[in-house]
Amino acid sequence: MTRYESTKKVGFYGIIGNIFLLIIKFSVAFISHSQALIADAINSAGDIFSSLMTYIGNKIACTPSDDNHNFGHGKAEYIFSMLISVFMLFIASKILLDSVVSIITKKEFIFSYYLILVCIITILVKLTLYLYCKKLYKKHSNILINASMKDHRNDILLTMGTLTSIILGSFGYYFFDGIFGAVISIYIMLSGIGIFLESYKILMDVSLDSNDKEEIIKYIKSQKEIKKISDFHTVATGYKYIAIVTIYVDGSLSTFKSHEIADNLEQEIPKKYRKIYRVIVHVNPI
Repeated sequence: MTRYESTKKVGFYGIIGNIFLLIIKFSVAFISHSQALIADAINSAGDIFSSLMTYIGNKIACTPSDDNHNFGHGKAEYIFSMLISVFMLFIASKILLDSVVSIITKKEFIFSYYLILVCIITILVKLTLYLYCKKLYKKHSNILINASMKDHRNDILLTMGTLTSIILGSFGYYFFDGIFGAVISIYIMLSGIGIFLESYKILMDVSLDSNDKEEIIKYIKSQKEIKKISDFHTVATGYKYIAIVTIYVDGSLSTFKSHEIADNLEQEIPKKYRKIYRVIVHVNPI
């Protein structure tokens, strides 16, 4: 399964799963007036948006390069992952506000075993989606899949908190309903901030991290024909980078041989290092 197909399925399954959960959560929450389940339902509505952004962002990111986008549309992944993170922060703020109001007003809910059933169904659905995303993220390292994976993980924690508050509420401890909503909303905020910062770094053309950079430089220096290198720079094109490097070779080498060395590096480095999309090598005699 290709990177595009994997991310497309993550978005599609996320939309279907979250629509199903939204319907059953709102139905039961409306009857029971559970603040935690209402917050959980609002979160599912946000998850539909997140899954839709994953689907659209992936479709744009996989569009081939053209005259206006010479290195493809890879940054679309990070634009849409940033939108997901902003929406996560919005949803978390809404849940936090409602939870605080619930604590202050000492709002109670009507206990029902349907509340517990909905929570169990939600945890099972979200656990399945989380494991599916985790498997694909290990294979493709796609930030949109990562955002979806973290979103599903957050939902599992949120629903576990909801389930706990419902059980405690059945014994008369209703204030836990708002407390769990508040705590988990803060956790969702932290996840959203993490995704936002990761997307921001790429969109602001942050260079390849120093460890990967040193590893590539070491590989280039290992080529016996190369005397030294300078001006190693990288530019982000999405989840990959373009590397630009100047190498120095023995001045006695023919022009053909010098360009052969450069061509070999331009072909081999992207194969050897998956973060590199393309290498541009400048050759100087020494």
